Amino acid sequence: MPAIPMTSPCKRHTGAADFKRDAALDLIKWLALITMLVDHMRYALPGFDWTYIPGRLAFPLFCVAIAANVARQQLRDAPISWRYLAWMFVFAAVSEWPYRLLVANAQTLNIMPTLVLGLLITQAVARPRGWSLTLGLLALAVGLYLDGQLQYGIPGMLLIVACYAALRHFQACWVLPIMLCLTANYWPDVYEAAARKEVSAWVVIAICGLPPVAGIWLLRRQITWTIPPVGRWAYFFYPVHLAALVGLRTLLT
Repeated sequence: MPAIPMTSPCKRHTGAADFKRDAALDLIKWLALITMLVDHMRYALPGFDWTYIPGRLAFPLFCVAIAANVARQQLRDAPISWRYLAWMFVFAAVSEWPYRLLVANAQTLNIMPTLVLGLLITQAVARPRGWSLTLGLLALAVGLYLDGQLQYGIPGMLLIVACYAALRHFQACWVLPIMLCLTANYWPDVYEAAARKEVSAWVVIAICGLPPVAGIWLLRRQITWTIPPVGRWAYFFYPVHLAALVGLRTLLT
């Protein structure tokens, strides 16, 4: 799926060549991985609390990447990729142990369950029949039940759906991922500061709300330079980087 300029923000060409490696999509994945690593550094390094702010980019960029893959799958009218789902389920389970070690007294699961449930719901929206619809409805029920245990809660789970809708119908739906991002990252102190017209608070709100739209904009760009592909190794990156940060923190303390 190359980053071919679209006639509208909701469509890509459907020729076979369109499903080559997409440099823009790989760039989004790299940005998501890097900002996730930066975000998690605050759990291992003293004085790194500031990494929380750039870390707000990671989750919505992952959502944009997953939504783009679902959109590409729909253009080919392809069925569910069971292998893709299996990888995500496996690493959702594998990542929980290092996540609990890194994040003391964690009140939520690691981020993978949120992404898996969001993916299943989005596939049901894109292909509302058969197993896609059944699994999507089941995922929605599970997500509603686990709301308090999901990172970013219900808004986070639905963010992939909103990103998919914005990819398909940008003019009508672009505000949805922004609103869900802001809801998922709701921080009362920031909004109180914004009400006092503090510029820093508005910067934080922008960083929390704009990444999905920025990611969709980037998908529409023609990237001419070579971006290293993000392959299946990225699944391993999540639990491995969590474990590595646990090890780093242990060495420093």
